[in-house]
Amino acid sequence: MIPKYIDHIVLIVKDVNKTSEFYIKFLGKPELKNDEEVAFKIGETKLFFVLPLKEYKLNDKDSYSLNHLSFGVTSTEELREFEQVLNNAKIPNKGIRIDKYGKKEYVSFDDPDGYRIEFYNRPIEKDNATQ
Repeated sequence: MIPKYIDHIVLIVKDVNKTSEFYIKFLGKPELKNDEEVAFKIGETKLFFVLPLKEYKLNDKDSYSLNHLSFGVTSTEELREFEQVLNNAKIPNKGIRIDKYGKKEYVSFDDPDGYRIEFYNRPIEKDNATQ
């Protein structure tokens, strides 16, 4: 079993407006834009640029650079299977949780270098799956 796609990538930025102006030039209109984040959809992958959640601190994933990499799954059952794969491999994880928007399920864990990795349940939209 392997993930089917990269669901989303989150990069921490200093200025959402400057970042938005830059990426709009070649990624087109953002899917989401507010004072704290801007998001673009590239195929089935979402690319988020967000402000730090707090002041910059070395080795703190919420304050700089790459926040996390998320692999997409398309059902709760598939997410449970990946959770079991992690558990069987004795990879510490936080179990299935609901995202901060209260909408989607995910399982997160850290790789050996401390990068946050997720399996994120967001079924592929049927209209886009055939394109």
